[in-house]
Amino acid sequence: MNQKGGGVRRPAVALLGAPFDANSSYLRGAAEAPAAIRAALYSEATNLWSENGTDLGDGLLLSDAGDVAAGAGEDGFARIGEAVAGLLDRGLRPLVLGGDHAVSYPVIREVAARHEGLTVIDFDAHPDLYDEYQGNRLSHACPFARVMETGLVRRLVQAGIRTMNGQQRKQAARFGVEIIPMKEWRGAIPGVKPPLYISFDLDVLDPAFVPGISHWEPGGFSVREAVDAIQCLPAGVVGADIVECNPRRDPSGVTAAVAAKLLKEIAARMLETGARAAPRGRR
Repeated sequence: MNQKGGGVRRPAVALLGAPFDANSSYLRGAAEAPAAIRAALYSEATNLWSENGTDLGDGLLLSDAGDVAAGAGEDGFARIGEAVAGLLDRGLRPLVLGGDHAVSYPVIREVAARHEGLTVIDFDAHPDLYDEYQGNRLSHACPFARVMETGLVRRLVQAGIRTMNGQQRKQAARFGVEIIPMKEWRGAIPGVKPPLYISFDLDVLDPAFVPGISHWEPGGFSVREAVDAIQCLPAGVVGADIVECNPRRDPSGVTAAVAAKLLKEIAARMLETGARAAPRGRR
């Protein structure tokens, strides 16, 4: 895949760790997730094949860009954005491992700047649409307010929501966010078109499957439902993130193993033919 000049093949998807939980509102620990997820991904207990037959271990489809030293606040966001921009400049599709959900904002900002008409699919128990939370506009409860303020995203669809309060309902109406509550989930997201970005907050899953998350919200997806939803998305996934794994709450490591499984299935969708990134600064 992704043949370059002279017949040399280069990786199409690049992992990037964003070990950053400074904007978590309840518990710390999500900064430890990139290492835990990588350990599960490369464990001898499993392999690197996705369900559609993609071998992510052949070295030409998936690379690892390491971790960005995120820091805190706007400076940390700038460093995440610069790292993502560097991957896009090399023709790679970023798959970012958080960290808390705040890291999605600088990632989506960079991807949206390269892909006109981007649709963001957010799998999440919470809308994360607060204008500010606990006095912090960069909180992990706020990334999608910041995303929608940029005007770069054509469409935001949030699936699996089950904790939406009045303030966030007003924000969803303000920004035209499409909410699919968990109680109305029918197995797939209809009518989505590329280019697409997937933001996967592990708390969209029922905590029975992923105890290693900071905010337990019963009544969520099963792992099978989540995998099926990813596999039903069309080709043209140009970026993604997996966030809110908290290894401190799950000594067994099962949550990181679930995250690694989702990583493989998301990467497989990203390797399907779709939109290519434009040069930086162009739309």
